[in-house]
Amino acid sequence: MPLTLGLPSDIQVFQTKLRLHSHRSHIYASLRSPQLERRSANFRPTIWHDYFIHSIKNGDELDQIGNAKRVCKLKNEASQMIYKEEPLRDKLELVDALQQLGVAYHFEEEINDVLTDIHVCQDLSAIMNSDLYLVSLFFRLLRTNGFSVPEDIFKNYFDDKGDCKSKLSLDIHGMLSLYEASYLAKEGEEILEMARHFTTKHLTNYLESSNFNDSRMKERVANALELPLNWRMERLHTRWFIDQYKTADQTRRALWELAVVDFNIIQDLYKKELKQASRWWTQLRFYEKLPFIRDRLVENYLICVGTAFEPKHASYRIAETKANCLVTTIDDVYDVYGSLNELELFTDAIEQWDITLTEALPEYMQMCCLALFDTVESDAHDVLEKKGLNVTPILRRAWKDLCKAYLVEARWYHNGYVPTLEEYLGNGWVTIGANVFLSDAYCINDDVTATNLEQFSSGYPDIVRYSCTLARLYNDLATSSDELKRGDNKKSIQCYMHHENVTESVARREIKEMIRKYWKLLNGEVLGNSAFHKYFKNACLNISRIAQCIYQHGDGYGKPDGETKDQVTLLLLDPIKLI
Repeated sequence: MPLTLGLPSDIQVFQTKLRLHSHRSHIYASLRSPQLERRSANFRPTIWHDYFIHSIKNGDELDQIGNAKRVCKLKNEASQMIYKEEPLRDKLELVDALQQLGVAYHFEEEINDVLTDIHVCQDLSAIMNSDLYLVSLFFRLLRTNGFSVPEDIFKNYFDDKGDCKSKLSLDIHGMLSLYEASYLAKEGEEILEMARHFTTKHLTNYLESSNFNDSRMKERVANALELPLNWRMERLHTRWFIDQYKTADQTRRALWELAVVDFNIIQDLYKKELKQASRWWTQLRFYEKLPFIRDRLVENYLICVGTAFEPKHASYRIAETKANCLVTTIDDVYDVYGSLNELELFTDAIEQWDITLTEALPEYMQMCCLALFDTVESDAHDVLEKKGLNVTPILRRAWKDLCKAYLVEARWYHNGYVPTLEEYLGNGWVTIGANVFLSDAYCINDDVTATNLEQFSSGYPDIVRYSCTLARLYNDLATSSDELKRGDNKKSIQCYMHHENVTESVARREIKEMIRKYWKLLNGEVLGNSAFHKYFKNACLNISRIAQCIYQHGDGYGKPDGETKDQVTLLLLDPIKLI
């Protein structure tokens, strides 16, 4: 099926010029010479073929109607719980359960009312004198939901030397709660940094001790030490927490039932969206005509679920899945297949955003440009129709910046240049491609306004840079070794090793410390910057979380048949049994 840009005159000009200009200049002929050597990364083929995706069964229509009615009933029960007069601890634990179970989006107003009331009415000094578990839960929930709470709330738990009081180490529930709270630290918050060190040490000791036999608690501690809640992909954590909550709190079984039924309803929506994206990808036929690229449709869709899981963000997930596929394709063009001369011309065509310039490009690059122009203009047209806003300049800018940054890396590679870590990250925060994802997230959502666009049009705000930098660093930790074996560019680890004359292990430690630093910077922007809507702040957090998730156990994107396959199965394929 031919691609259409929705710009007939441009298409006609392009097609006419392709027919008329049969002769190329000498340079273009040389670019297409069969003698031109092409690299190959030997990427693994997809494990999710089109025929499999379209064979995935959706829920029965009658079951869907029944589940919708059931959710409505369970939501009413949960709403009554929220407004029921209960002690502070119970209210906070209820809000925490709703958020970790993945159903809080149904009760945004109710939760905001409850937390606002708690924030305004609670005596902070009285809270500070409560037990460690309650203070930490109070702190984490309010900060997570955008309320200002100072780290001084924990100062009573530290002695005059700044050390945590030793008796706290016996309070495992309190220690775990404080541990999770400490990962909401902003830059310069030393009390929370001390709390992180203290709780990590004693929770690790707890796991190794034979004096504690609470298997459920040990599982929770092990899960937290592997990765704190603030760093976890929301939907994957929800899937784990639903299993935990089933037996942990029988007094609120309605919440568990709501979470299960709602999870399955949303999963059914994901299956439909994935099939829609698969039809688009199949029509492009990139995986046939551009065999050097990574064919990762399903993994790209998983990334979008990690960025915005709620049903109302369906249009974003579809648009972003397409963008993810194109980012990967074009990344492989620059990293693996294209010659430097070709890449210069390709970048110029993108920067000028001129379809007529693509006539000078090899066929594989023409395909990329056509698909890119088509997708971006279609997304911009949809926003124009729905909101009356012109987001075209912002969407185009993201792609122009990405391709220019790719070209910088290509020049480094061809010139044998090793940048400093600062140089590398100054370019690398863009080459991870998340500037495209977050530009889309900003523009393709129901809350975007003309005022919002003005704030974003002047450049990328810090919250975007920090999120993208985290994604870059997570990627580098997992993929740099394999990429070096393929002869690719040096990444952050190798740049630091080269210029600081240190070992790989030292460089890796430095990158991990940088990850902590950028999480604090990102937390500060999310908690302190009121210029952006909550949805966009969450998208910035979630880009970092999904990058961590994909690359936690190695290159889960380039080699998707391990942990990533299990994540796809859990979130997109297998419903939860309600028993």
